[in-house]
Amino acid sequence: MFSNYLIGLREGLEASLVVCILIAYLVKTGRTDALKPIWTGIAVAVLIAMGFGCLLEFGSQELTFQAQEALGGSLSVVAVGLVTWMVFWMRRTARHLKTELHGKLDAALAMGTGALVATAFLAVGREGLETALFVWASVHAASDGTPRPLVGVALGLATAVFLGWLFYRGALRINLARFFTWTGGMLVVVAAGVLAYGFHDLQEADWIPGLTNQAFDISGTIPPDSWYGTLLKGVFNFQPDPTVLQVTVWLLYLVPTLVLFFAPVGFGSGKGKVKAPDDAPDDQGSRPSTAPQAPQA
Repeated sequence: MFSNYLIGLREGLEASLVVCILIAYLVKTGRTDALKPIWTGIAVAVLIAMGFGCLLEFGSQELTFQAQEALGGSLSVVAVGLVTWMVFWMRRTARHLKTELHGKLDAALAMGTGALVATAFLAVGREGLETALFVWASVHAASDGTPRPLVGVALGLATAVFLGWLFYRGALRINLARFFTWTGGMLVVVAAGVLAYGFHDLQEADWIPGLTNQAFDISGTIPPDSWYGTLLKGVFNFQPDPTVLQVTVWLLYLVPTLVLFFAPVGFGSGKGKVKAPDDAPDDQGSRPSTAPQAPQA
């Protein structure tokens, strides 16, 4: 349940921040007439994301067992790829998200209503589709026959909306770059479990051999139906009897990805960029730069 809560919180907060930045900029620049197209684009993006999630859930129920496993495994791999790209992208651009969105919004304001709707739709829709896919893959991997995974996602999304509202009202200030760095690292751990389970699904669908080649079996020590077994499965998608391929995939993904993500230099940190951070704290209360500023005359 915690892993699903983390997914809902992390993904939902990204979308909430995007909405807050767009709305706050229009209000501060006196363009409240453009709020309706922005909310229209946001509503369309949310509806499409929800529809995509429903299509994944109910559409897969009509398939045979092997087809379900093949679909679940394939989408799990795709979801992990998208989420991995997203956490690296957000770590590099968290400091400049406000400036980037303001630039796109200025261009849309000059083009008219349709461009405003499209800007809001694309800004929120990408987050929504990624969230729907990864939530579905994670819930599918961690499902234990109870609604707890979905409850965790719902609580995470609700928390994200509440935090977004606090950011907009100026009642909460956090370092967003640091927040997205640490939650991104935790999300990589969750994604590793989803990826391993996805390969297990592909093995059950007979797409990949090795289903009976177990790496180890500690079901006697950590029973899957025990409270700690359920906790480990819910948080890390832990399986007490994984195949050799699952363990291999888990290690090959987790170790290099975490090393790159937390690296002090290079791709993981986003250093080497010539783009300077935003001059002022975000409307949502983040403080993008801690570098000393030159004194004002």
